[in-house]
Amino acid sequence: MSGVADHEYIIPVPAVSSPDDMPAWDKSEAYCEYVGFILALNEAVKGKPISCSFYEGPGIKGMVSMLDTLSQWIDETPPIDQPQRFGNQAFRTWHGRVKENGLKLLQDALPESLHRAVPELLGYLTESFGNSTRIDYGTGHEMAFAMLMCCLFKIGALGDNERVAAVFCTFNRYLELVRKLQLTYRMEPAGSHGVWSLDDYQFLPFIWGSSQLIDHPILGPRSFLQEDVISKNHSDYMFFSCIKFIQKVKTGPFAEHSNQLWNISAVASWSKVNGGLIKMYKAEVLAKYPVIQHVLFGSLLPFKPSLRSPPSMQGVGPMRRPVMGPPGALRSQACPPLVARVSPMPSSLPSSTTLHERPPEETQADKMPN
Repeated sequence: MSGVADHEYIIPVPAVSSPDDMPAWDKSEAYCEYVGFILALNEAVKGKPISCSFYEGPGIKGMVSMLDTLSQWIDETPPIDQPQRFGNQAFRTWHGRVKENGLKLLQDALPESLHRAVPELLGYLTESFGNSTRIDYGTGHEMAFAMLMCCLFKIGALGDNERVAAVFCTFNRYLELVRKLQLTYRMEPAGSHGVWSLDDYQFLPFIWGSSQLIDHPILGPRSFLQEDVISKNHSDYMFFSCIKFIQKVKTGPFAEHSNQLWNISAVASWSKVNGGLIKMYKAEVLAKYPVIQHVLFGSLLPFKPSLRSPPSMQGVGPMRRPVMGPPGALRSQACPPLVARVSPMPSSLPSSTTLHERPPEETQADKMPN
């Protein structure tokens, strides 16, 4: 974004009011920016463990500090005694505190020069933690936080050399926070597909987590079914962290309560898993009206038609953000800078990559998108 100092920020609002608006969403500037953002971060963390050294500036530290504060507020807002087993109403108190203090939270996390953007960012923040009426959480709320991160890059709060840190520090801390919310307040999954879904709550950590494991010399897709592998590697790889959390909250055979993930374990390589999950995200999240009807559009992620074609769901799309973020402390040069690559747009994408049965003899390698 150019001219951040004089940019006119606006309060973001929903724009997809009926299924008839979905084609306009697919062709919007917001869609292109968001998909490009997801793919750029996917490439940035490729082959890297969380313990990798990376550049972490003050914008990253400010966001992590904000999430730490929100975690402390959970401790200060314990669940109440109520007859209902799920959806503890204390969440409404916690969420109300976030809404009431959201402006200050963002102002404390960002430099004063960017405070003009805070009113536009606020909506994405407050939508990131679940619905206070239904007391549920799902991929739409996760998407709101990812959009907030995308906006932070666009206004220059985060620099292009902080893409790894955005996933490993900011998003990973967010993931820890929402898991704490889900457990503390026993939140319902929003729009869960049951056993045939990838996960009750999250999707992006499976995408970025599978990218982390591409070309790993030892850990293949089958390895996440092994408890000792999960125990040793969950702190370094987001995919394994997701599996560990599922094992914590669900009982019974893994193949029964997480059939989709069990099928994925039979895929030949992490690159095929990653490509398949990206296409599945487009089909099962970005193409679903019940999710997109709640998406907010403003000046940073506008609903207006894009002049560019959406980036390939298998390649790395561009992130147009010429303005660099404020300088931060260089932790190490061990992680090289991202070199973005744009793949040609595929002629068509499958409506779903759901695999309902895993053949006993053959693997699913050819059934995941290349």
